[in-house]
Formats: sequence, C-alpha cells, structure tokens
Amino acid sequence: MNQTITTGIVLTRTNYQEADRIMTLLTPDNGKLRALARGVRKSKSKLAAGVELFSISEISFIRGRGELATLTSARLNKHYGRIVRDINRTMSGYEFIKLLHRVTEDAPGPEYFELLQQVFEALDDPDISLDLIRLWFYAQLLRLAGHTPNLHTDSTNKQLSAQDNYIFVQDDMAFAIRSGGPFAADHIKFLRLSFSGNAPHLLQKVQTADGLIDSCLQLVRAMLPNHIRT
Repeated sequence: MNQTITTGIVLTRTNYQEADRIMTLLTPDNGKLRALARGVRKSKSKLAAGVELFSISEISFIRGRGELATLTSARLNKHYGRIVRDINRTMSGYEFIKLLHRVTEDAPGPEYFELLQQVFEALDDPDISLDLIRLWFYAQLLRLAGHTPNLHTDSTNKQLSAQDNYIFVQDDMAFAIRSGGPFAADHIKFLRLSFSGNAPHLLQKVQTADGLIDSCLQLVRAMLPNHIRT
C-alpha cells in the first residue's frame, strides 16, 4: 500500500475501542481526512504527541478500501500552547474549529487550512484582541464562501461617502444612507481591511481599532447565519 505524507490539523477526535481514536484532519493537499489512529490512547503511543489539538503536524497515512485511512506516523511541527492557558481563547479555538469543520463539509481547498493556521497564530498571541480575531475569522469565512458585503457602493449603487452615516441592509449585503446611522467611514474602512487578506496582527495596528471592533463584529456575526452553516 502507498503511504502519503502531508501536513494536518486535527478537527475532531473520537475514542474507538480500547485504545484507538478516529480522527478528522484538515490537510492543505488532501482535503479532510478521516483516519484511524491505532493505540493512540496508550501511554507509550508514538502517535499521541503528534495529534494534539491546536497544532500543525506532519502525518503519514495509508488509504484503505473504505473512507477511513490509517494513520501510520505523526510528528508535531508546531503546537500553539498559549491558547490553552486562557479559557476564553481555548473556547473560541474550539468554536472556530467546529465552525470550519461544518463549513468544509464538501472537499475544502488549501485556503481553509491556511485560515485555521492563521487563526491559531492569532489566538496564540495574547496581545491580539479576541474580539478582533473573531471579527477577522468570521469575515474570512464569508469571503471564502463568496459572501463579502459590498463595501464600495451603497444599496442604490452610489459610491460610499466619507461624510454620510449608514445602516446595513442584510438582504442587499450593502449599506444604505441613514442620518445618525451607526456606521461611518472609519467602520467601512476597517471592514474592508477585515475582509481582505490582512492577518489579525496587522488589523491590531490600526489606531482606531479599539473603537470599531465591537460594532463591526456585531455586523459580521449577524451576516453568518444567512450565508454560512453555523
């Protein structure tokens, strides 16, 4: 049987029989992989250290006749250990993994592996606001699913203005002018950055970020149920 070597991130772990686990791993080149890790729950298992949550690992596996592969080796490349030192970051990490697992029910592309790796990097950095990470992660899920809001013209197709205030119209995925509306030019600029390829640590450097994150996060979170399987 041919052995395949790749990089993997553990999405789910289910105990099986006395000492085994069935795992779902996200890979950049083999999509999502369901694999049996034999004996991984034994104290002397050579696999155990290489299949930790919040980690990037080099794995080897052999495909069987069914959909379940067999994990033959696992070596830890990087473990984001600071995530589990903070309960809020740990719980957010679990949420992100579960959400991405549902979103990638069909064959995922390598961009989802990169997204999960980037969010681990951000969660592992205590200097990056957790709400900023949430905002960025939700925005990336929407972007990758093809549901980026219109951040350039309003609901009547007029160019967004720095002088006006806006509300957001969910059905149009666009802003509409409203006197005294909660969104202004700074919010829209920050949303543009959030939906772009900028990593969270770059967003953190925006001087006005602290005053924008909360309302932008509420907006992006409200978009999710309409476009993403949550």
